[in-house]
Amino acid sequence: MQILLVEDDALLADGIINAVRQAGFVVNWLSSGKAACSYLVAEPPDILLLDLGLPDMDGMEVLKLVRQKKLPTQVLILTARDSTDAKVAGLDCGADDYLTKPFARAELLARLRVLERRLGNASSAIISVGALNLDTTHQQVWLDGESLALSRREYMLLKALVEHVGVIQTKESLEAKLYSWGDEVASNAIEVHIHNLRKKLPDQFIRTVRGIGYMVPHP
Repeated sequence: MQILLVEDDALLADGIINAVRQAGFVVNWLSSGKAACSYLVAEPPDILLLDLGLPDMDGMEVLKLVRQKKLPTQVLILTARDSTDAKVAGLDCGADDYLTKPFARAELLARLRVLERRLGNASSAIISVGALNLDTTHQQVWLDGESLALSRREYMLLKALVEHVGVIQTKESLEAKLYSWGDEVASNAIEVHIHNLRKKLPDQFIRTVRGIGYMVPHP
């Protein structure tokens, strides 16, 4: 799951980035509307966290672009504009959710998980595939009732795969869900994580589709 944060307040952005990353999401940050518009058209993220009071343009114009281009991105507005009229305008313009500042970290993460479920196949915070259960709220995984010890990126990779059971995902798409801009990514990073996960999971839980990528098949 890749998130783009568009927020001009660097201190607030830093706090959001830390909270979101600790929750197992990949997040990138831009501080201007124009830069966001260029990036959104070229490489739409899964979720856009959008401030409305940007220095170079109103965030509503960014939202309008997302909807005019029919981008698949889920949009969560983060703003100090707390009037009912402002909320109605944002939602009517195409926002999927609206959160007013200041907000609690826990509420932001809960709303992100809801948007994440809309993009995947999960209907609740617990994703179950056969004997495996993955809790997206507490970032825990159980197999046959036993807790699995996973690294942060092993968890993120497993979550990306089980959110889309039966769907082949390329190495490049998986990298985008595990690493933010500026992260150093070894050429074999995904292969290493897959190898480590397979040692902890049942045989053939993760399958390689030669020349394309990886998938978790339907049980």
